Amino acid sequence: MPEDEEKEQGKIPTNLRLLVMLEEVAKAGVPVTPSALCDIMGLPKPTVHRLLQTAEEEGFLQRSLDGRSFGPGLRMRKLSINTLSSQRIRTERLRIMRDLAEEVGETCNLAAPGRDGMVYLDRVETHWPLRIQLPIGTQVPFHSTASGKMYLSSLPSKTLDRLLTSVELKRRTAKTLVTPDDLRAELGKTRARGFSVDNEEFMDGMTAVAVAICDDRGRLLTTLSIHAPKQRHEIDSLIAELPKLKEAAARLEQIVQE
Repeated sequence: MPEDEEKEQGKIPTNLRLLVMLEEVAKAGVPVTPSALCDIMGLPKPTVHRLLQTAEEEGFLQRSLDGRSFGPGLRMRKLSINTLSSQRIRTERLRIMRDLAEEVGETCNLAAPGRDGMVYLDRVETHWPLRIQLPIGTQVPFHSTASGKMYLSSLPSKTLDRLLTSVELKRRTAKTLVTPDDLRAELGKTRARGFSVDNEEFMDGMTAVAVAICDDRGRLLTTLSIHAPKQRHEIDSLIAELPKLKEAAARLEQIVQE
């Protein structure tokens, strides 16, 4: 059927089907089954399976732990990160982050969830000579960082359970939470209060606090955090900076939701 006729009948043109499928998987926010994609896209099962096979082979999608549903693969995650790092968006967000760093007097970071941890997309350094070096591109654990715990707290319970059974909760310091029950309890507190903390759990002598930056459907895209050496900020004094952190996060959300 010609492309124009497909459009008139409400069908997805052949050359757009793979893109629409990736869009639907991204919109879902959770792994999607082939049958669900058939219903959403109105395409026959053989067509959807061919598209999924292509997307999986090329690294845009990957199978979930159940072996049946599909979520974003490495290339799709890199695509989203590169989109968020486009020049106009990055210029605006760096300005907001510089304002925050100057107000708080500490380093601030923007991080996004990767496959095995949180990846730093941007950071603005403090002017203090004593600071923690975590450059852009650094991947840090989910379970022992403020940004990672903020992300984990946003996951549906079943997704979180699957992740906790497949990820090693490696001890980084004496304060690291290394049992699923302890971590779940902390994530419950995080959800209730709307921010996460790292009280020397990732690195001795470092504290951090993070909040979520969400899309227009309330789903976590990235996290914004500030961290500091314990010599300058115990965790309670860093939490006192939350109003400034939340204001900056709200400004960043406006950019990504435009």
